[in-house]
Amino acid sequence: MSTVAAVFGRIFIAVIFILSGFGKLLYPAATEAMIAGTGFPAGLAIPVGAFELLAGLALVFGVATRLTAVLLFGFVALATLLFHNRLTDPMQQAMALKNLAIMGGLLLVFAHSQIWWSWDRMRRERRGDRAVLDAERRGGSAVLDAERRAHEAELRAVRAETTVAAADSNRVVSDVDRDGVPDVRRRRWW
Repeated sequence: MSTVAAVFGRIFIAVIFILSGFGKLLYPAATEAMIAGTGFPAGLAIPVGAFELLAGLALVFGVATRLTAVLLFGFVALATLLFHNRLTDPMQQAMALKNLAIMGGLLLVFAHSQIWWSWDRMRRERRGDRAVLDAERRGGSAVLDAERRAHEAELRAVRAETTVAAADSNRVVSDVDRDGVPDVRRRRWW
């Protein structure tokens, strides 16, 4: 259930950027006027609108989710500092708080971007990274620790088999080298 909530949360955050970018691309003159009012050069409305639209779509489809979340976080932080910095104005204060909430949501997208329904996950599944995917699903380190313990158990079993085989074939296990592998030497009879 949390996966479904994470997907919908990511889509809802993305809708803000998709609609805002689409609006900037449809009505670039209004955006140019707002940008020019802060002292920036003209001609930034189209690139900003395209960035917002493409980044929002990347969030919806889960393409480079973590990178997109970081880029959008920086974009929203800059927009807040440059355009909504008059906190004595109630409207600007509300916009700054809205942007703060969006930034929090983007941090959550960054932290929980490895969810089931995303392009990034499908790409990892095609590569065969099942251990990584299972670790993500179960909380990460617990599965990796279990795999490490299983590997160590296999090494102990091989060492025990080597010791038994050496004893059975008239060999003596004399020492263990640095890797923990028994040093098997033929018994000398003289």
